[in-house]
Amino acid sequence: MSILRIVVVAAMVIGGSHPARAQSQTATNIPISHIMDIWVTRTEQLLVPAADALPEPLFDFRPAGDGFRGVRSFGEQVKHLAAANYQLGSRVLGEQPPAGTHDETAPDSVRTKAQIMEYLRGSFRCLHRAADRVSESNLDEPIAVGRDTQTGVGLLIDAIAHSQNHYGQMVEYLRMNGIVPPASR
Repeated sequence: MSILRIVVVAAMVIGGSHPARAQSQTATNIPISHIMDIWVTRTEQLLVPAADALPEPLFDFRPAGDGFRGVRSFGEQVKHLAAANYQLGSRVLGEQPPAGTHDETAPDSVRTKAQIMEYLRGSFRCLHRAADRVSESNLDEPIAVGRDTQTGVGLLIDAIAHSQNHYGQMVEYLRMNGIVPPASR
């Protein structure tokens, strides 16, 4: 068993496994694609409802004050994390992200809440497809990322960690607007 697989399985065990799956499979025979998809799903289940919780007129909200100069608006946060999801997932799939997605920035045409939400949902569909692509046979396969290389699992972990970072920021923005995040209700 490779070191990477051991780390991923250990993270799943420490973080808790999906109860229904845990009864029928042991941690050593769960396909890596399934483990990664569980984590993509958990992240999606936090982010999509949180993004949807803010009314469209507040998607331009950004905190005020000196300490917040240059921060992204709520909508920009969502578009940024979705663009990163697309870029990372597309690398795993060997595809190009949607036209206009570059440098973790969404296409200019993504403006309304409905468009932003569809872009976000699409980014998670991309990550689910990427998770499905990871297998024992390609676990250590290098994927070029600029001048560096990464693996499919590494890119998916990066997408999940990055999304969780922005989830925390989105929670702050929701609470600043008197909205309890859906996962906290």
